[in-house]
Amino acid sequence: MSNLKGKRVLVFIDHEFEDLETWYPVLRMREDGIHVDVAAPTGGEKYIGKYGVPIVSDRAYTDCSADEYDGLYITGGWAPDKMRRVPHVLKLTREMHEAGKPIGHICHGGWVLVSAKICQGYTMTSTPGIKDDLENAGATWIDQEVVVDRNIVSGRRPPDLPPFTKAFIDLLNSGSVQ
Repeated sequence: MSNLKGKRVLVFIDHEFEDLETWYPVLRMREDGIHVDVAAPTGGEKYIGKYGVPIVSDRAYTDCSADEYDGLYITGGWAPDKMRRVPHVLKLTREMHEAGKPIGHICHGGWVLVSAKICQGYTMTSTPGIKDDLENAGATWIDQEVVVDRNIVSGRRPPDLPPFTKAFIDLLNSGSVQ
């Protein structure tokens, strides 16, 4: 039985996030009693996914601190290419990683980890489109629906959401891993 009540997860988004890769994990985490904050460039603003499904951000990236959260989730789509250019996003990602907190990323979400320079020595998966980026950042890439390596959980694409999301929630339930 999970003990997730009181856990807090930060979710990074921006326009053109992958709709399913955002909503499926957010809803699953909320169903398990996890408090989820959706952070974007501006808090309280509507952001539109690649396929037109909106989400309203709870907070701005700059209003968040790593010590408020038990984990970080980074969605896919084209949004990670925007998020990886935001210094505070990279700072939060590094701080979460240094604290050993679970970090989940799927599809193109790995771009944020590449830019945060935290891939070295990890085994990960992603959409094949960023395989070279992850490998050039020092990760070992494998084509698998979900990969868990210490505090990082990675997934490839929407069909992998059930096992990927379960692995991320399981890691959150077990606490810090470093």
